[in-house]
Amino acid sequence: MATDSPFRPDVVRGKAALVTGGGSGICYEIAAQLARHGASVAIMGRRREVLDKAVAALRAEGLRAVGFQGDVRKQEDAARVLASTVEHFGRLDILVNGAAGNFLASPEDLTPKGFRTVLDIDTVGTYTMSYEALKYLKKGGPGKGPSTGGLIINISATLHYTASWYQIHVSAAKAGVDSITRSLALEWGTDYDIRVNGIAPGPIGGTPGLRKLAPDEMAKGSRETMPLFKLGETRDIAMAALYLSSDAGKYVNGTTLVVDGGLWLSHPRHVPKEEVKNLSKVVEQKVRASGIGVPPSKL
Repeated sequence: MATDSPFRPDVVRGKAALVTGGGSGICYEIAAQLARHGASVAIMGRRREVLDKAVAALRAEGLRAVGFQGDVRKQEDAARVLASTVEHFGRLDILVNGAAGNFLASPEDLTPKGFRTVLDIDTVGTYTMSYEALKYLKKGGPGKGPSTGGLIINISATLHYTASWYQIHVSAAKAGVDSITRSLALEWGTDYDIRVNGIAPGPIGGTPGLRKLAPDEMAKGSRETMPLFKLGETRDIAMAALYLSSDAGKYVNGTTLVVDGGLWLSHPRHVPKEEVKNLSKVVEQKVRASGIGVPPSKL
């Protein structure tokens, strides 16, 4: 049951979702919030112990949840897990592609194999899961009417909007994910009534990703450059997913929703605000003294 939520507790009742990477972090919270708001949820991951713990936690809340072990890089795993989800729930309405791989690495230290591994998980994995899900998500699929399709949500990032240090592999991978989102939104939205959207999270506190990419030793002093001066919460991303999954988002297609507090727009303030004011006064005085650019009436 959803508590302290801006959404009705039954906002996605009757829908079935599969969340890859749903055993921990952001994607676990997405799975949990979908379930708390009425959906039946399957989570997919490579590690059985993580899956079992996540499913047990969801079921302890009285939520309908199941876990399937699999690797998004393997087409046979994708097909099996999707088929098992539909067999278990009788339908599939929402696919969340959240499985991802990441680590810090300078380009000169990143082997092509390491680069390829991240693309295989993030980009190829997203496409593979979507490809195998088509027959279940398209209009007229299991449990669907002739004009009602499902939804794909691809978890992306903002790293590639400009450039990010030590993240060339993930930047390339997520740029590919965003391209997949737009292309499938166009083609599958037109042909099969499937909406395809993305969510690009900012730094989310308490997640495995943040611990790996911004450990405490690196993060000191960095928050002063953040527009909202704080980290996000897993719930922030889950609420975005819930919006896209509900009727409130039924006309949103082909969009990647950035949920980062404006962080990707930010850069260090090189000159303090008070210093800018003082400099402006000095410049104005110099201009007045020189008479350049000052109207005759002001001289």
